[in-house]
Order: sequence, then structure tokens, then C-alpha cells
Amino acid sequence: MAKIKVIQYKSGINRPMRQKLTLEALGFTKKGSMHKVIEHEATPQILGMVKKIGHLVKIVD
Repeated sequence: MAKIKVIQYKSGINRPMRQKLTLEALGFTKKGSMHKVIEHEATPQILGMVKKIGHLVKIVD
């Protein structure tokens, strides 16, 4: 299966708890996660999470 790389470019501060939990589920921990690149399999579940918080993260090559 294909892999995607996701980078967090905006903070989760002052976001709803649901979005914060989605960030944590993707692997963006509370400390030191800004501009961190995380690689995941491109499953429908992961792609759905990325779509829900698309305003906080980007998919990079």
C-alpha cells in the first residue's frame, strides 16, 4: 500500500478537543510536533483523519 508523509504546520491550541485527539492519533504529540514529518500507510482511515484536520496539516512528498 502507498505511504503518505504528513507535516503539522499549524498549532492545535484553541481547537476543539476532537481535532486535538485526531492530531494525537496521527502521531503528533503535544511537545515538539510542529513541522514534524510523520509517515503513514494511505488507508481510508488515515486519509479521513487528514481530511478532517486538513487546515492544520499538509501532505508532503
